[in-house]
Amino acid sequence: MAIKGQKYRSYPESMKMEAIRLHIEEKWTYRQITEPFGIQDKVRVKKWMKTYKQFGEFGFLDQRDRRHTYIDQDRYVQKLRRENHMLKKCWEIWMREVRSK
Repeated sequence: MAIKGQKYRSYPESMKMEAIRLHIEEKWTYRQITEPFGIQDKVRVKKWMKTYKQFGEFGFLDQRDRRHTYIDQDRYVQKLRRENHMLKKCWEIWMREVRSK
């Protein structure tokens, strides 16, 4: 449980990816990873591994209302295409009305 006034330490994405690489490729233990990087506990590295296995590199992106834009890019592109198609139809109807006058 958090203590009032407690400061949380954040680690850069590059450090997290390097720790994961060392664990997967070099077969380092969590304890071996925590010492050179100055990570406070091995549980944190375990959480990074779980996040990486579940979401890949996207799991380490800032999750404050931006993550969906990275994961759902295809949906966003499809939405823009639908809007573009609708605007083209509206433009054609408007041009027909202008020409008929």
